[in-house]
Amino acid sequence: MSRPILEVIALSADDAVAAESGGADRLELVTDIAADGLTPSLDTFTAVRDAVRIPVRVMLRATDGFAAGNAVERAALRDRAAALRAAGAEEFVLGFLDETGGPDLAAVRSLLDVLHGCRWTFHRAIDHSTDRAALRKALTELPGLDGYLTAGAADGVTAGLDVLRAEARRSARGDLGYEARVMAGGGLSLPHVPILRAAGVDAFHIGGAARPGGWSAPVEAPAVRQWRTALDA
Repeated sequence: MSRPILEVIALSADDAVAAESGGADRLELVTDIAADGLTPSLDTFTAVRDAVRIPVRVMLRATDGFAAGNAVERAALRDRAAALRAAGAEEFVLGFLDETGGPDLAAVRSLLDVLHGCRWTFHRAIDHSTDRAALRKALTELPGLDGYLTAGAADGVTAGLDVLRAEARRSARGDLGYEARVMAGGGLSLPHVPILRAAGVDAFHIGGAARPGGWSAPVEAPAVRQWRTALDA
């Protein structure tokens, strides 16, 4: 197996530097973690961009929850995406559901129009959708999609282990709708790692696990390094 990807949530340049030092391969840059991660400011992005050499995936999300909002809110988020892209952002995280629990394709496509083929992750909205298989098939033709951040269930990885393993197998086969990588995250803990690695999962996402002092404390390089060591074992 190739070296698995370790993605770490960063809120600041200091977080980013610590994550890179600990062995992270990529960052998910957000703000307002109390709302499960919203779009960071342009200043925060540029500070992080200048502080590290690893890729930075920027969250595109204006409000808590998985709805894209009204027309004004969607336009504002599109403008922020365009500004981040102009500032050098090359990778993103996004995902919206409509009122039926299906993918909000209009909202997603509106953002992709200003991202111009950038790579992106569909985030844990998939775990709250009414039909995750249908969602995957609906998104499969969209440009730049290369991964799903998922716990396999709304309640986290422990509840979703069987789904993650099954989706990893389908991804390895290249089944329709499963071409994009499975990135496990959401209640992920170290005991999950060997189970998921054995199933072929090769991307992992951590947030609080990189912060022994809690979300009010910074990312700590030794905590990230512990995950790096576990993934490389």
